[in-house]
Amino acid sequence: MSADAIQIKALRKIYKGHKGQPEKHALKGVDLTVPRGSVFGLLGPNGAGKSTMINILAGLVRKTSGSVSIWGFDQDANPRQARAAIGVMPQELNLDPFFTPRGALEVQAGLYGVPKAERHSDEILRMIGLEDKAEAYARTLSGGMRRRLLLGKALVHRPSVLVLDEPTAGVDIELRQMLWENIRKLNAQGMTIILTTHYLEEAEEMCDEIAIINQGEVVARDTKARLLGRLDAKTMVVQPAVPVTVLPQGAGIEADLREDGAVALRYRSQATSAEEVLAAVHAAGISIRDVKTEEADLEDVFLSLTKAGRGGSAW
Repeated sequence: MSADAIQIKALRKIYKGHKGQPEKHALKGVDLTVPRGSVFGLLGPNGAGKSTMINILAGLVRKTSGSVSIWGFDQDANPRQARAAIGVMPQELNLDPFFTPRGALEVQAGLYGVPKAERHSDEILRMIGLEDKAEAYARTLSGGMRRRLLLGKALVHRPSVLVLDEPTAGVDIELRQMLWENIRKLNAQGMTIILTTHYLEEAEEMCDEIAIINQGEVVARDTKARLLGRLDAKTMVVQPAVPVTVLPQGAGIEADLREDGAVALRYRSQATSAEEVLAAVHAAGISIRDVKTEEADLEDVFLSLTKAGRGGSAW
């Protein structure tokens, strides 16, 4: 049995052009593996190809070429087993308004061929906090409750891999915390989690490994620590003793004035030393009341890689 929950090789998806428009190459020969038992982040800007990849994994979109294996089952050779190994919580609230939460879970379990004696709808309802709403029509549920129900539907067949597509988009802090608590429990039980999110602080907190996709290609794939280590950007924040009128200048230094009056100086540590940055501060006539440094975070890495992928600066 493979040590990877997901194996993707040379995956391509080309959408035909309409009314004279050129073809759309959504995925351009993607190679990607997701280790078993990990919480894996799949990040990228809008239109990067994330949703296409997820829909291919879920069996909702046909690939143009390449291979996909889920929990050791090749999608082409064993499509039913591959689909049974994965559960997807979609971004869209696609619920039948006339089903109750319990009814929706039961129907979903039936679609996956789960025998009645093996269903665990009540257990799922307790986990997602909808036990007291089990017999309410879905149309009466709040947006947050509906999103919880989407998670429940993704779990009815006890998948080995769970894909969360923007799970916290538009939800409140309480629901977000409940969701992450449940995800940590599922992961601790051995479930592999794949997360797509625009909230980069979530990916930084939750994920063991991260892949960044841009324009249909994987531009980075590594552990969170190694990704952060790839970016040689630092920021020195100087709190001046008196308000600043002239910003420091120097080769390899970018200075900005923050709302609180602090001066933020960005530089690359391999090209510019902290001593040179401080010299530029003193040359500008700034008296220092306090100073601190800020390390790069995942957002810096993301912006650097996606800008570079669009032909822009990697800074």
